[in-house]
Amino acid sequence: MTAAAAGFADTRRHYPVLDGLRGVAALTVVAFHLCEAHAVNRFAQVINHGYLAVDFFFLLSGFVIGYAYDDRWRRMSLGEFFQRRLIRLHPMIVVAMVIGALMFYFQAGPLFPMIADTPLWRVLLIMVIGMTLLPVPPSMDLRGWAEMHPLNGPAWSLFFEYVANVLYALVLRRLPNRILGVLALLAGAALVHYLLTGPNGDVIGGWSLDPVQFQLGFTRLAYPFLAGLLLSRVVRPGRIAHAFPLSAAILFATMALPRIGGPGTLWMNGLYEAACIVAVFPLVVWLGASAHVPPAASARTARVCAALGGLSYPLYIIHYPFVYTYTAWTNEHHVSLRDGLPVAAATFAACVALAWLLLKYYDEPVRAWLTRRWMDRKPAVAAPAMNG
Repeated sequence: MTAAAAGFADTRRHYPVLDGLRGVAALTVVAFHLCEAHAVNRFAQVINHGYLAVDFFFLLSGFVIGYAYDDRWRRMSLGEFFQRRLIRLHPMIVVAMVIGALMFYFQAGPLFPMIADTPLWRVLLIMVIGMTLLPVPPSMDLRGWAEMHPLNGPAWSLFFEYVANVLYALVLRRLPNRILGVLALLAGAALVHYLLTGPNGDVIGGWSLDPVQFQLGFTRLAYPFLAGLLLSRVVRPGRIAHAFPLSAAILFATMALPRIGGPGTLWMNGLYEAACIVAVFPLVVWLGASAHVPPAASARTARVCAALGGLSYPLYIIHYPFVYTYTAWTNEHHVSLRDGLPVAAATFAACVALAWLLLKYYDEPVRAWLTRRWMDRKPAVAAPAMNG
């Protein structure tokens, strides 16, 4: 949310490159999910580590939350903080569940045999529950993937985002940097241990209330969010030219690299992903925050980053119902990636276009209305003009 939309005075530095990086990650994860429809297993995926976008989002969220809110608490109540986060995140959650419900029956077929036998009332019930972002247990699954949000799978990460926001408001904001650093170190150790000794050698998962999956979701959340929060407090950005193309290239490369090792050397890929999350992603955020854009290029870079940043959240939260449909089509007709590429490209473009339309004609107007209704009577508080 921008400072203007939140009713705040813009008195702190804006980090437009971080907005742009969020957009790069969102575009990458959409491409990954479309290519994933053709993968025979986790060892043969295109844009193989695209799922790491979620871990990058968690880290960037910790940085943005710390930067935007750490110094407001003497003038801001818990209720106001939660109102601001709901205004920022929840309108798109509601419409994403509607999109998931509208497209649900288009996904019927051999891959999702449960869909054809699912009554409408059950779909509507799951849609309404999904609008609250409360997870549903595996017993309420709709397609056989045991997702906590069966109509729109990626909403699991928004559930954990809300958990992080609650923990920040109630506990983490009060902690001194030393304690926060210890917690980040422990969370990082748990993440590395899972990646090196876990059953798959990667962090894929977290979207189910199954105890193992739910624990994985917290493992994926804890270190990135804590590290991002700590980074916002203790690291001072530099002045780096060409920081956006440099940081964007690093981010994309880490997610696009083919899987490392095979079934007998799972630890190799686990070590790679641990290095990405623990070290590379914090470096990328620091680079983005350190951007020094020459005046001649600043307006152009700011426009590109603003467009990518604005598009990122709507695109991420609405794209997966289209991926379900595309995946069902490729499975039913045994479509290869080469043959399906035109449809995949069209699906990608449709998701981007729909995300832009929803941003301009739904999300921004609804957030502006909610801000006027909930927040305009509250005293202004200085804040950064940075998406978060």
